[in-house]
Amino acid sequence: MLLEKEFTEIERFIEEYNKQNIKISAKGIDWHLDHSLKVIIGVCGQLKKSDPSAYRWKFNAIRVFVYTFKFFPRGKGKSPKAVLPPENILKQDLKNQLFKAKQDINSIMSLPAKSHFKHPYFGFLNLKKTKIFLKLHTLHHLKICRDIIK
Repeated sequence: MLLEKEFTEIERFIEEYNKQNIKISAKGIDWHLDHSLKVIIGVCGQLKKSDPSAYRWKFNAIRVFVYTFKFFPRGKGKSPKAVLPPENILKQDLKNQLFKAKQDINSIMSLPAKSHFKHPYFGFLNLKKTKIFLKLHTLHHLKICRDIIK
């Protein structure tokens, strides 16, 4: 399953969701997990609603850079409001979102290849590029969580 290892790691981090290290990130583990899960759920929803016949590929230099080097620079992006965590994040909410994210990932696996969503920096991503984005984005936030725990 896509993101299987990442979901296992998220599950472990949920137990330490209240940890923070402002030398690493202004946000705590709870924020990074909540945001990552909201992105997965939101993107999967957009893929399911998309019209594959409307997909058009377009060159995007930022996307090429990130996908080539498989890394997001820290502190450079700004999250859309739809995927920003609430002020108070509850452990049970993280568990519920993890459950939904797993279901949603399974549900996109059989979508048409030209299912897509529009990323604010990368433009339109088809199903294959979206799967890569979800992996890279989740790993980015998990790396921050790992650094917070150190």
